[in-house]
Amino acid sequence: MAQHTHTGSLVAEQKKRRSARVLLSVPVIVKGTLSDGKTFEEEARTLVVNAHGALLSLNSPLRANQVLTLTHKLTRNSLECTTVYVGNPQGGKAQVGIEFVKPAPGFWQIDFPPEDWVVPES
Repeated sequence: MAQHTHTGSLVAEQKKRRSARVLLSVPVIVKGTLSDGKTFEEEARTLVVNAHGALLSLNSPLRANQVLTLTHKLTRNSLECTTVYVGNPQGGKAQVGIEFVKPAPGFWQIDFPPEDWVVPES
């Protein structure tokens, strides 16, 4: 019988992803239009980034498939993106997954781990 390990499930999950996730706090500005038609602008920090987007914690009440503009506060570069995940609000903020309209691995100013990178077992 095969033994399932946490590391094995992590490796399998990483193989399904288009790019590696990296825990990284980057200051960003998120702009868009709410469902009521009002525009918003909110400063936030990323929780997780990858070459295709990020996970943020936001106050603004967003919905899935919403078009946003994300600006990296340090470089002032901006990209159009869409919301692909909106979690349940906790403490007034919701975790929001965003995806760039076009992959942009250089947007975060980091080198991502290679595709065959594996976390060593401890």
